[in-house]
Amino acid sequence: MLDYSFIRNELLIDALTHSSRNNSIKADNQRLEFLGDRVLALVISEALIAADPMAREGQLAPRLNVLVKKETCAEIAGDIGLGPALLIGRSEIISGGRQKMAILGDAMEAVIAAIYLDGGLESARKSILKLWKNHLKEAPRTSFEAKSFLQEWAQARGMPPPVYKETRRIGPDHAPMFYVEVSLDNGEIAVGAASSKRTAEQKAAKNLIEKFSDK
Repeated sequence: MLDYSFIRNELLIDALTHSSRNNSIKADNQRLEFLGDRVLALVISEALIAADPMAREGQLAPRLNVLVKKETCAEIAGDIGLGPALLIGRSEIISGGRQKMAILGDAMEAVIAAIYLDGGLESARKSILKLWKNHLKEAPRTSFEAKSFLQEWAQARGMPPPVYKETRRIGPDHAPMFYVEVSLDNGEIAVGAASSKRTAEQKAAKNLIEKFSDK
């Protein structure tokens, strides 16, 4: 399952224990999940910077989001067979908790924290880089939802969602070209062009994201 041998086995047990276990004596994995999320982000951030020294923040952030999101953690947890090892309550067992994305993703992050606490950052880094090896190879080519990222970026700064407006359409009906402008509440704007309105919106969002990294 894991290419790591624990010195303190109780850390692994805690990492695999879901809150549905409902045991007031034993700890569950929520605190470890919190820590593991941060350790994972640090190690993956370092790996992305090392792999692409010329990349700007606006290019690195979407890659990081894809690599550390709950779905990716759950996928890797499934790959190493973490589900059957989970300690979960009866209600979750009945409802298929061992296959649930949120439970698997949280457990994967908790296991990362357990390795970090047991063996230190270098042990955690070694495990993460091995488990995420294939995903890291694909990261530079991974497409991301620029619109979703831009909306999250705006909301994190207390701004309303971006506004998209079709400003121009040229060409025949069978081969149109759409021009879309995206604007933020802070006055920043960017334009994208493509043969479909949706793709033009994505390009506009991507262009605006890249503007941030130039500042």
